[in-house]
Amino acid sequence: MNAFAPINMTDALRAEAAIEPDPVVQGDPEVAPKKETQIIAIYGKGGIGKSFTLANLSYMMAQQGKKVLLIGCDPKSDTTSLLFGGKACPTIIETSARMKAAGAEIAIGDVCFKRDGVFAMELGGPEVGRGCGGRGIIHGFELLEKLGFHEWGFDFVLLDFLGDVVCGGFGLPIARDMCQKVIVVASNDLQSLYVANNVCSAVEYFRKLGGNVGVAGMVINKDDYTGEAQAFAETAGIPVLAAIPADEDIRRKSANYEIIGTPGNRWASVFEDLAANVAEAPPVRPKPLTQDGLLNLFSADAVGRGVTLVPATMEDMCGTSDVTKPTLEVIYDTV
Repeated sequence: MNAFAPINMTDALRAEAAIEPDPVVQGDPEVAPKKETQIIAIYGKGGIGKSFTLANLSYMMAQQGKKVLLIGCDPKSDTTSLLFGGKACPTIIETSARMKAAGAEIAIGDVCFKRDGVFAMELGGPEVGRGCGGRGIIHGFELLEKLGFHEWGFDFVLLDFLGDVVCGGFGLPIARDMCQKVIVVASNDLQSLYVANNVCSAVEYFRKLGGNVGVAGMVINKDDYTGEAQAFAETAGIPVLAAIPADEDIRRKSANYEIIGTPGNRWASVFEDLAANVAEAPPVRPKPLTQDGLLNLFSADAVGRGVTLVPATMEDMCGTSDVTKPTLEVIYDTV
C-alpha cells in the first residue's frame, strides 16, 4: 500500500467512531475530592441559558464566601464568557496541544483563571467535522486528572454540560459517578423539557446499574409563567430550585456580558435563593416521563396532537402506479 495515498474521509470517520473511549483515570482514593466538596453537573438544551445561570450562580456563591470552580464542558467554550465580560478563556485541550508541540508542560495557571473569587476554566473541543466532542470531554478530564483535580479544595465544582448530545462523553459525570448530583435548566417549551427528560432518563438508567448520581432539581429560565416546566418537575418528582423570569432587563444585561447575581442587585434574591437551594437540595431519583406524558404537558395547539400519521404507499414514492412484479423466488412444497 502506498504510504502517501489519500485517506478516504468516510473510512477515517468510521474508524474514529468505532474507537471506544479511553477509561478516565479515577485517581487514588486517598486523594479523592473531599466529601464536603459538592461536584454538580448542570445540563440543558443548547441556548437555554446554562452559561448565564452558572455564571451568575457561581458569582453569587463566591460573594457568599464559598470557594467555587466553574468548568465549561461545552465544545462552544462559552461557559465562562459572561463571567469574564465577553473575553474568551483559553481552553484546556487547545492549550495542552500547543504546549505539547512546543515541548512544554501545561500548568494550572495556563488554563484556570479567576474573577472576584470564582475560579473558571474551559475544556474545549474539536472544530466542527474534525473530531468527536464526547471524546474531547473525556480527554479534557484526563488532563484535569493530571493537573491534580482530586486534590483541589473547593466547596463547589460546577460542570456545564450540553444536554442535547447523548454520546458517552457528555454523560461522563452520570455514568462514572464523577458528580454527586445533577441540575437541569429548562424553560416552558417542549424541546428544553425533552432534553431535561432525557437527562432524567440517563440518571435513572445508571441508577439501575448501581450508580449513585441523582437529580437535585430544575432551574426554570426565561419563565413566562405558562407552567409547563413546573408541571414537568412535579411529574418527574424533582424540585424547582429557582424560576428566573423572562425579563427584558435580564436579557439586555446578559447580552452585554453583565453579571446580575451580585448582592444588592435587583435580581440578587433570585440567585441568593438559587445558591442556597443548590447547596442544600439532596440528589433524588427522578421519574422520567414517556413521550406521550411529555406531550400531555402542552395544549394540543402547541404540539399538534390532532395530526394523524398516514402511511405512504409505493405509488407515492415512485410517482407512478404500483405494479406488483412476480417473484422469482422458488417455493418448494413442504412434506
